[in-house]
Amino acid sequence: MEYRKYGGAVYIRMDRGDEIIENIIGICRKEGIASATFSGIGGCSEAQIQTFLPEEGAFETRTLCGMLELLSLNGNVVSGDDGLCHHTHAVFAYKEGDRHLVAGGHIKSVTVLYTAEIELRPVAGGSIGKKYDPETGTGFWSFGEK
Repeated sequence: MEYRKYGGAVYIRMDRGDEIIENIIGICRKEGIASATFSGIGGCSEAQIQTFLPEEGAFETRTLCGMLELLSLNGNVVSGDDGLCHHTHAVFAYKEGDRHLVAGGHIKSVTVLYTAEIELRPVAGGSIGKKYDPETGTGFWSFGEK
């Protein structure tokens, strides 16, 4: 993995075997970024995609493996009670036999097959936190309110 800062953004190239989410959070820690948004594309080998089931208050996880075209990766990193946390969604295209398929959802982890190109945009002039929502059992953006 390599990255460079240009203007107010960080441009990241990830390589074979890199885990995208942990690397984004690692860059935020190293660069002192408390909150940011990011987007990207690439080719991946494995993705853990989650769907939140409100009636169960939990995520269902599906793992995709093989040649996964990362069509769109969008997410954010914010400061929570336990440090930095992410909220990421992605869409992947892949083949299953002769069929071309698409799958997407909330992302737990993504491993790069040959490359991923990510733009990380730190929040300027403030930071976004995370607050717990007892109704859904998940967290949402917090702008400093208690």
